[in-house]
Amino acid sequence: MATSADVRLPDGRTIRVYDSGTTGSGELTVVWFHGSPQTGALLTPLLDAATARGIRLLSYGRPGYRGSTRVPGRAVYSAADDVAGFADALELSQFAVMGASGGGPHALACAARLPGRVTAAVTFATLAPFDAGFDWFAGMVSDGALRAAVDGPDARTRFEETAEFDPASFNARDYATLAGSWKSLGADVGVASADGPDGLITDDLAFVAPWGFDVAAIAAPTLLVHGGDDRVVPAAHSDWLVHHIDDAELWLRPRDGHISVLEAAPVAFDWLRAHAG
Repeated sequence: MATSADVRLPDGRTIRVYDSGTTGSGELTVVWFHGSPQTGALLTPLLDAATARGIRLLSYGRPGYRGSTRVPGRAVYSAADDVAGFADALELSQFAVMGASGGGPHALACAARLPGRVTAAVTFATLAPFDAGFDWFAGMVSDGALRAAVDGPDARTRFEETAEFDPASFNARDYATLAGSWKSLGADVGVASADGPDGLITDDLAFVAPWGFDVAAIAAPTLLVHGGDDRVVPAAHSDWLVHHIDDAELWLRPRDGHISVLEAAPVAFDWLRAHAG
């Protein structure tokens, strides 16, 4: 059974860390980066897939989410500092990273800024850097929150006051996935949303600001998994990344959307086992 603990970082902040537990010597440890908004709690399909493969799975709530000290104006790159801080506390020298949607950029930050510690990386439906040079918003069914973030914290906060989910953002596979194997994801989004919008707003502001690292610095093997029918973060984002990360490959799942692409998590864990060294 997964446990949680509040870990104190060197700067005095607290990060809530979730841990599936040790499964044996020489195990692979994977740090999971949650989407926006979620609490960081380890979800059932991830736990099941990791446990079946003897993988220790860690996760944490980013600053502003449940149990983790809020940091106004945090940048994407700061995830590497937070992860290094709690990894040191857990006496963890090396690990792989895996992130979905809003967690993807933060997983890439660790891969870029913690060379030698991050052995491999996987992202699902990740964003590319805002300054990538392509039409970043193209294909997003509902881009209002991110466009508001471009105009700054006040604009993004005002947008949230009347924000509503657009059902067209998900395809039929997404809804089937949320009703089935990933039902726990929807429940966790509800918990995170009930806590307030601080984490989500801070995430969005970070996505459209400079990330603080160059993805070309990522040397670890990297797998980008994306749905061809993703209407939240279109596949063009991962397509850009695969051309800018030297040791990267892209798994494009043509019929998947933003949520159903997570059904590839078990085979992505297998990929990590084969590539994490």
